[in-house]
Amino acid sequence: MSPISESPFSPEQIAGERLTPEEYQEIVQRLGRHPNKAELGMFGVMWSEHCCYKNSRPLLKQFPTEGDRILVGPGENAGVVDLGEGLQLAFKIESHNHPSAVEPFQGAATGVGGILRDIFTMGARPIALLNSLRFGNLDDAKTQRLFKGVVSGISHYGNCIGVPTVGGEVYFDPAYSGNPLVNVMALGLMETQEIVKSGASGIGNPVLYVGSTTGRDGMGGASFASAELTDKSMDDRPAVQVGDPFLEKSLIEACLEAFKTGAVVAAQDMGAAGITCSTSEMAAKGGVGIEFDLDKVPVRESGMIPYEYLLSESQERMLFVAQKGREQELIDIFHRWGLHAVVAGTVIEEPIVRILFKGEIAAEITATALADNTPIYHRELLTEPPEYAKKAWEWTADSLPQSTVAGIEINGNFQTWTQILLTLLDTPTIASKRWVYRQYDHQVQNNTVVLPGGADAAVVRLRPLEPCHSSLANGLEVHPLAKGDLLRENAVSLASESKQEEEVIPLFTKAQGRETPKVSPPLSKEEAPQGAIPGVAATVDCNSRYVYLDPYEGAKAVVAEAARNLSCVGAEPLAVTDNLNFGSPEKPIGYWQLASACRGIADACRELGTPVTGGNVSLYNETVDAEGNPQPIYPTPVIGMVGLIPDLTKISGQAWLKKGDLIYVLGIGESSQNSELPSESSKIETSPTLGGSEYLAAIHGIVAGKPPRIDFELERKVQSVCRDGIRQGWVCSAHDCAEGGIAIALAESCISAKMGAEIHLSFNSANVSRWDEILFGEMGNCIVVSVAPKNQEIWEAYLQEHLTKMWQKLGLVCCAESPLRVVSADNQVLIEVGMSEMGDRFYNAIERRIASV
Repeated sequence: MSPISESPFSPEQIAGERLTPEEYQEIVQRLGRHPNKAELGMFGVMWSEHCCYKNSRPLLKQFPTEGDRILVGPGENAGVVDLGEGLQLAFKIESHNHPSAVEPFQGAATGVGGILRDIFTMGARPIALLNSLRFGNLDDAKTQRLFKGVVSGISHYGNCIGVPTVGGEVYFDPAYSGNPLVNVMALGLMETQEIVKSGASGIGNPVLYVGSTTGRDGMGGASFASAELTDKSMDDRPAVQVGDPFLEKSLIEACLEAFKTGAVVAAQDMGAAGITCSTSEMAAKGGVGIEFDLDKVPVRESGMIPYEYLLSESQERMLFVAQKGREQELIDIFHRWGLHAVVAGTVIEEPIVRILFKGEIAAEITATALADNTPIYHRELLTEPPEYAKKAWEWTADSLPQSTVAGIEINGNFQTWTQILLTLLDTPTIASKRWVYRQYDHQVQNNTVVLPGGADAAVVRLRPLEPCHSSLANGLEVHPLAKGDLLRENAVSLASESKQEEEVIPLFTKAQGRETPKVSPPLSKEEAPQGAIPGVAATVDCNSRYVYLDPYEGAKAVVAEAARNLSCVGAEPLAVTDNLNFGSPEKPIGYWQLASACRGIADACRELGTPVTGGNVSLYNETVDAEGNPQPIYPTPVIGMVGLIPDLTKISGQAWLKKGDLIYVLGIGESSQNSELPSESSKIETSPTLGGSEYLAAIHGIVAGKPPRIDFELERKVQSVCRDGIRQGWVCSAHDCAEGGIAIALAESCISAKMGAEIHLSFNSANVSRWDEILFGEMGNCIVVSVAPKNQEIWEAYLQEHLTKMWQKLGLVCCAESPLRVVSADNQVLIEVGMSEMGDRFYNAIERRIASV
């Protein structure tokens, strides 16, 4: 007879723990017996995709994870990079997608709490939050409920705990109607001399449970996050955790104080899978065992059984291994902060997790069977792209209605290019996200240098609260980007689940016949002058439509855009944390998207010298309707990237600064076809394309074509020139060309500054057949900058030396009363629109839709 037929559990009970019959047989084989209910639950959560990456781990091994500045890579609670001057930055991104779809407020709020715990568990004080959010059509009432709930949850937790939310991105697309995405990134500055790791050690050392009490909330949340959403998912509300930001604030202070005593051997957040995950991971990483007594655990509900203790995901809880004899010292610290702290276990030599309850063994499992030696599925990859991609790639711009210098006729309605521009500015994905970031406290801690919407990336001052090895002073004059115009409402949005255990791959590799640069060495004294105050820049990015149309090229474009956004504020890109949001890997198309995107991320990170320090995988992001038809989201690999700013007085925002400043575009040559590329061997087409563009989707209702491809040789040069220009003081503003192309980039810079611009394109109206491609086509490698006239000669000489002919002078900044005016080479007006009209469309797009439903 099979193990299933002899099992004390029915097939339905086994499936209820998200385990397959084959996995149950493997459990029986490993234990040498059938599991009890508590053990079955432990395997269910630890063998979920959310915890063990059984479908994605083979793909993650291709990510580069080493670099000169990498101190901690994948496998710990967060990655850590060396910023120099004794400063170390911990950072990480994680998702809370499924909980937010069921209970948006608490789902989003506890997503913030969870990522913050990953940061301070390393010994770092959280200094900033960013978020990447995706919803369905904003005109839909359900989408609005989810949108409002998520934003409210994020603002509640972040504002209460006192960590600024400094940036992010928000996209709206029908692909996310039933399955919103809530990805949260956190940054922290190390306060402890030693980075706190999670591997248990020291036989006989006590294991401390600290923080809040344990209840039945969040039961089986990890398994819940590893399954598709259905009409019955609302019944899984108990799998959504409930957070307390004020308690977590006390937990931050207590933990950091405890770490500084030197009495903490190891620490682990009780996040997904709660006690089960923390005990098994700490034991497995340390090569030891843990005996843990549930009777010692502080509870908030009576009558709990081992299954409930072990699968509860009650928030604001931690597990410590303490030095023997110093446990009372730590307990006293937590009691002083009003928190629970008890000795609940012991480190043992036998490498098992032994759970005690009422004096008996409630569960006993080898630690590695739960944490390391888990099922791994090597799925078959499609040998050629799926039919949907092939069909999409057949699309060309020739299928669109003919356009003229005056505009384009769509479905019998003629629209001027000015009207098209205003329509795109009113599109929620492009429009200002001030309705969102106005609800966030983005200036608490007083280190936010650029307010949300002010630049392509967030910028935060590095100011340790306690002495460290840094010689930095605390004083810093407020940068112009953090006051003046930006305190008026003129900013645009930055629209710019588990730890990944990936194989270490060096950054010195050969890619397409070229040796890839390694991560940049520490900045020189010229780059970071004596007494300069450094900062960190951060961004989260993903154009999921690109990734849907071409997962490999689209994923490369995502990494490139993240680095470009950092370069636009003058930051040197350092490292990446990724959040891989995909549908079911069990379906051939879903796995092809995941595998292709991972390959694209790996290649792009090597090209740009930005190793991956960890991240999160969130699969099964699909909505199953009442008829049983699964609807997956667009493949959405969100890239969180951090960069170093050596001198905070040398940064740039996206708004024009002064009337008369000259406007340039980097990365586009005089010819629309970019015939002269920086490398004769380069065969990559880098001209603007309408494939996968916001214009094509929003104006024509078409999602098709090939998305822009990245020429990394040109990309590196463009970004380097932009950074150097900012640090030399030549570049006054910088803004990358993303959704909506160069016309939207110019409009956003005008709106942010409340200043017009006169733009002269190098194309004659008689020679252009597709003005929409020039104005609204999208591409990588492209940044719009402004430069003061006094620096024109030295700037253009620098451009000629480093970018040859891959740049253009477009025009100049005008006064506040002037419009944005775009004309052709033969002086034909393409776009002419005033600041008030653009500002109204841009700033009020989201508010109008919310008020109308």
